[in-house]
Amino acid sequence: MLIERIPEWLRKLAKDAVFMIPQREGEKKVYLTFDDGPIPEVTPRLLDLLDSYGIKATFFMVGDNVRKYPELFADVKRRGHRVGNHTMHHLQGLRESKDAYLADVADADRYIGSDLFRPPHGWMKRSQGKELSAKYRIVMYDLVTRDYSKHLDAGDVFDNVKKYARPGSIIVFHDSLKSLPRLFEALPKSIEWLMEQGYKFDVLFK
Repeated sequence: MLIERIPEWLRKLAKDAVFMIPQREGEKKVYLTFDDGPIPEVTPRLLDLLDSYGIKATFFMVGDNVRKYPELFADVKRRGHRVGNHTMHHLQGLRESKDAYLADVADADRYIGSDLFRPPHGWMKRSQGKELSAKYRIVMYDLVTRDYSKHLDAGDVFDNVKKYARPGSIIVFHDSLKSLPRLFEALPKSIEWLMEQGYKFDVLFK
């Protein structure tokens, strides 16, 4: 549970970050997000899948992937999805100096141009976050499906969604090769189950 849903005491340490979207009375929305793309092996198929359900999502993109595949980046936006910055080289903030990390984010911004930022791995130093929050809305998550884990199968990923999703959840899947063995089985099942539970889908801060 520490991985799938960040506990409240850790959320309080990241006061500038968003983990859930407050819901009005009777509202029941979730917010699908996809980290690490775009890549040709996954993104086009993922976009077609979301289109088939009429769902818009938010893609937190690695700047170097956008640099390599600008046509995929353009297609994500053309289809009505929101994009966010996920650093240029998928850096783990805890391993980088503040200046090096900020420079990498700024490099990605030249290709992505978004006011949303999500730190890779869900971690960064407090000094990095403080600087970035002056320019970006820092978006974390309420539920990470762990679709990237080779220790889980698609059924386990789906079970994580059923166990942890709740109104206002920001849900993380991955637009990546690591997720590929699980994504296209777990994601449709998750979408259909959420719909059956009465959830609507929306992009972040549109």
